[in-house]
Amino acid sequence: MAKAIVAIGGGEIRTRGTAPIDREIIRLPGKKHPKLLFIPTASSDSERYWKHIKEYFGDFLKCKTDVLFLIKERLPKKQIRKKILAAEVIYVGGGNTLLMMRIWRRLGVDKLLKLAYNNGTVLSGISAGSICWFDSGHSDSMSFYNAQKWKYINVKGMGLIPGIHCPHYNSMTRGVPRRKHFRNLNSKNRRRGNRDREQLRDKVYRSTVLQSDQLPKLLTDIPGLQERGEVIAEQIRQKRQLAPIESLRDRSRSIPD
Repeated sequence: MAKAIVAIGGGEIRTRGTAPIDREIIRLPGKKHPKLLFIPTASSDSERYWKHIKEYFGDFLKCKTDVLFLIKERLPKKQIRKKILAAEVIYVGGGNTLLMMRIWRRLGVDKLLKLAYNNGTVLSGISAGSICWFDSGHSDSMSFYNAQKWKYINVKGMGLIPGIHCPHYNSMTRGVPRRKHFRNLNSKNRRRGNRDREQLRDKVYRSTVLQSDQLPKLLTDIPGLQERGEVIAEQIRQKRQLAPIESLRDRSRSIPD
């Protein structure tokens, strides 16, 4: 099968709010009951999160589920490798992106995930679990360390998808809106010559499928939004079929800044 990455901006699996796109995720391997590995590093290996994943992807969507704890369990690197490379779908949970990426790089998990991707494993995830696949992402990770004094940051990802990704674009963390800070970040990058960025609007442009070796594909189950710098905001029409994600960049380039 073609390589596939599914990046989900936001939503609640407990209410089955992302079920249409999650069904697409587990369809991609072409197996009736695909082996799904959940990686909850960003939530500090939350047992409750894992319980919801088992109920949702296991009981509801009929996957064979497993979990990779990297904080509460000190697994040998051989076992980490075995779990990752045995999975047909990898689903990364939300939470603290900065913490997750630091742990992944220290343990070599990022390299194993790239190897799994090149071997045909479907990579997916929500919020922090979607940022990780991009060059970088707009993150509220600092709020996990100091709830009163913090700021949004840009966290470096794995670089499998070009651009800066902002989940929950239209929402806020602890009363601080994401939209304004992300627009400012885009403006700074624009002045530096970085013209390649993406964002996913929480609950509006929630579900994205990026698929194939050379040309990623886009599937939305809900209408969305794309923005260039701090000037252009464009509504994306809802589509039921896969379309090249490059078409979004081409459309934005045709609009004068």
